[in-house]
Amino acid sequence: MRVLRAGDAALLVEADDLASAHRLDAALRDARPAGVVDVVPGERTVLVVAEPGTDMDRLAGVLPDLPRPGGAAAGAEPVEIPVVYDGADLAEVAELTGLSEEEVVRRHSDAWYTVAYLGFSPGFGYLTGLDPALHVPRRESPRTAVPAGSVAVAGRYAAVYPSRSPGGWRLLGRTAAVLWDVERDPPSLLRPGTRVRFVR
Repeated sequence: MRVLRAGDAALLVEADDLASAHRLDAALRDARPAGVVDVVPGERTVLVVAEPGTDMDRLAGVLPDLPRPGGAAAGAEPVEIPVVYDGADLAEVAELTGLSEEEVVRRHSDAWYTVAYLGFSPGFGYLTGLDPALHVPRRESPRTAVPAGSVAVAGRYAAVYPSRSPGGWRLLGRTAAVLWDVERDPPSLLRPGTRVRFVR
């Protein structure tokens, strides 16, 4: 991995792959080094934000030696998300892929996904593992409001919209699962490294 300075009080760690980034994120959650105030995982990066005045060279030297767990979600149960496949874009995705609607649903629900990272809005997980046959572009014109619980695909990712928001992903269905709840600890149902399955 490469450790780069990111301003006066942050380090950007470039990992070799998704699993390495997830393990570092988990290690920082388990044993946060002195001075670290925030950790922001990406698909192959981890941004480590420190208090002003932290010795960044010392911190950079500590990161490679942190004990890594076997996986970012080691011991965690996979998350199953029940889906009603009646999305507004299901027919369009079928047309774009040359598959029947039934085959789109089958391929989407047969796959196992991994949360690469969270972004866009609180609790929005970018899920890798989408069947390549279902890789379709975002809509040319995003919707001004996508309902919470919408199950969607765009490019090589799958996702669930945690809250009502604008969005340009293709909607395959909907779920009643709550992805973000400020009363829950942690608030997000998903975290980097979590395994996910969509259940029809």
